[in-house]
Amino acid sequence: QVQLEESGGGSVQAGGSLRLSCVASTYIDYFSMGWFRQAPGKEREGVAGIADGNTRYLDSVKGRFTISKDNEKKTLYLQMNSLKPEDTAMYYCAVKAWSTIVSLSADEYVHWGQGTQVTVPS
Repeated sequence: QVQLEESGGGSVQAGGSLRLSCVASTYIDYFSMGWFRQAPGKEREGVAGIADGNTRYLDSVKGRFTISKDNEKKTLYLQMNSLKPEDTAMYYCAVKAWSTIVSLSADEYVHWGQGTQVTVPS
C-alpha cells in the first residue's frame, strides 16, 4: 500500500549529527509514522514516533533526536544530534497508516523501509 525509502545514514564521530530521511510513495498527512532501530544481536526498539503533530521518543534519545515530517514532500525525518556509540544500528522507517495515535511498538506498524545504517565509532 505504501513504499518507504530511507536515506541519510553514515558513519560519524561521537557528538556528531545526522539527518535521516524517509520518502513515501503516497501522501502521509494522515499517517502515524515512526523510526525504529536494531543493532546486531539486539532487539528492535522504537526510537521516535509522530502522529497529528504529537511526538514520542525513546528515553535514551530524548533531547538529542527530533522527528518531523514534510507532507508536501511526503518525507519523514529524524534529526540526530550528539550521537553516541550506542546509537549505532540499522534505522528503519515505518508506517502505522491511518492513525492519530503515536506508538513505539513495532508490532503496531504495517509498512517498513529497507533501513539505513548509522555508525558511531567508539
